[in-house]
Amino acid sequence: MQFNFLYIMLAAFIPVALGFIYYHPKFVGGAWMKATGITDEKLKSGNMVIIIAASLVLSFLMAATLAMLVTHQTDLHSMFNGIEGYGEEGSAISKLMTEAFEITGDRYISFGHGVVHGSMLGIFLVFPVMAINNMFERRPFRVTVINTIYWIITLALMGGVLCKFGFESFTFASM
Repeated sequence: MQFNFLYIMLAAFIPVALGFIYYHPKFVGGAWMKATGITDEKLKSGNMVIIIAASLVLSFLMAATLAMLVTHQTDLHSMFNGIEGYGEEGSAISKLMTEAFEITGDRYISFGHGVVHGSMLGIFLVFPVMAINNMFERRPFRVTVINTIYWIITLALMGGVLCKFGFESFTFASM
């Protein structure tokens, strides 16, 4: 099983591209700026080249991790990794994994399946983290909602792309 780095890199661009649209002042950006107290001057004060580059690097890390979380076949590999015979053609583990892949086929390898998992991560992981941080930072709940919706949409799209295209192959022999 091999990562398809082209699609992982593509998924890493989703947060940045979607952020340009979502946080545009004519979309949600105006409400976000008002809720956070950020001004145009403050936004223009940062080095956008460094911010975008750092965002892409962090998004790549997120995409590589997300690829493993939205695709169940990686769980099967991680469950048997390290057991005697893992990776050896003809072993009992090899036969078991091949049979499992034949039974499941591409049942869980779809854009929609990745969207569901990405959305769940946004709702059940990102939302609580943002809500906790924002409560301690005394930020309005509106900031939590605006940012969480962005991340739910972003992770849903990333999850969809990665689940459908994130791996070259799901056969045992391709490890």
